[in-house]
This record gives sequence, structure tokens and C-alpha cells, in this order.
Amino acid sequence: MTEVPAVRSEWGRFAPDSVERRMLEDTGNALGLVLRPRTVVLDRARVEVEGIDDADRVVVQLVANQGAYKPAWRNKVMADLFKLLWLQRAVPGVERAVLVVAEPAARALAGWVAVAAADLGVEVLVWDGQTAVPSPR
Repeated sequence: MTEVPAVRSEWGRFAPDSVERRMLEDTGNALGLVLRPRTVVLDRARVEVEGIDDADRVVVQLVANQGAYKPAWRNKVMADLFKLLWLQRAVPGVERAVLVVAEPAARALAGWVAVAAADLGVEVLVWDGQTAVPSPR
């Protein structure tokens, strides 16, 4: 893994008041870690990791959709699950993959999606605007 030199702040594209930044801070608090976005290069592929700890052991993806639920959000959830599975195998030392879904998008976890995430070893947390807790699904 090659880390792309930081040109932006430690928060990358996450503005100080953004939902994504709040989600990442609250998830870090829940996991007892400091998580920050990072851009890495894996086998010639540049990838934005929405959250990774300093030790490169935990990778996090965020589904921050707000408002009325849209079925298309399920595609975002599944794309992030797929990305986490790849990161878990491609980034040396990663032990934990975590998908954090904002409460409005949690409906995307219905049915087989949450079961598949658990079976594949991806932790799913639901963020209620203040805390990230394990998904009840």
C-alpha cells in the first residue's frame, strides 16, 4: 500500500460541519480510535478510504444519506460493503472492516444485506446523529 501525500487537511474532503465528519468522529469515539480519511494506492488503483486508524488496522466506509429513504441507497450500501471486503484483503494489517450507515439509510440493511455483511465479517453500525451503535439487524 502506498499512501498519497496529504495535500489537503487531515480531514480531506470532509468539511468541519459535514455529516461525514461527524459520523467519523462519533464512530471513532464508539470504537475507541482516531479515524481519518485517507487516499491510498493499491496495485495502481487510487482509492479514497473514508476512515482508517493510524495503525491501518481498521477501515471504515460511511453511508451518510439523509432525508426520505430512496431504494438507490441500497446500491451505495452494497458498493461500500464490496469496497470494505477488498480493503480488508488488500491493505496489509487490516483486521476490522466497519460500515457506518446513517439512520435514514438503515432500511437498506433489510433482508439478506445485513446477513451477508455479518457472514463476510463486516461490522455494521447505525449512526443516529450522535452515536454509532451496532445494527440491530
